[in-house]
Amino acid sequence: MQAEVPGLLDLHGESEATRKLYGLDEPITEDFGRRCLIARRLLERGVRFVQVWSGADNGFPRRNWDSHEDIAKDHAEMGKSMDQPAAALILDLKARGLLDDTIVYWTTEFGRMPCSQGSKGRDHNPFTFTSFLVGGGIKGGISHGASDEWSYKALEHPIYCYDVHATVLHLLGIDHRRLTYRHNGIDRRLTDVHGEVIREIMQPA
Repeated sequence: MQAEVPGLLDLHGESEATRKLYGLDEPITEDFGRRCLIARRLLERGVRFVQVWSGADNGFPRRNWDSHEDIAKDHAEMGKSMDQPAAALILDLKARGLLDDTIVYWTTEFGRMPCSQGSKGRDHNPFTFTSFLVGGGIKGGISHGASDEWSYKALEHPIYCYDVHATVLHLLGIDHRRLTYRHNGIDRRLTDVHGEVIREIMQPA
């Protein structure tokens, strides 16, 4: 790994068009664009699991997705920083023929409340939030489920993380009901005792 990583992280060989696609030419998208481009380089070299993180601004650690102070400012800047690079990663994977066997799972740990916290912030909302899945057998161009009119609770087709995990495992060829790990005398499952494959979001077999 020590021998391979320096070359992997050297982006000088990438074309100007690719660098621009990921937003490396703009200060607001450069950092996250670099992360997404490195993710593509890892995937095309055969790395089987890659996590790309979007979080605190280096100059202001409290400016992040967990916006308790000023959601309009924080989320506007965070959204702009990741929008172009995230799209670029998907487009680039598709153009290189890597999206068919790569699942891109974009998610968070919770949403934000529909009501304010203090004056400008929002507290955590564990009852509804958005994730998206692309590639690897996922049906494109659809949405599954919806919140109530206040964006407070999931109302239509409510699912939980166990269901998403079961679906991803299914697309990887693994039956989540049979995948167990023996720990402290108990067979543990990645989906606990829950989880149903969300067949509505999958391409026909």
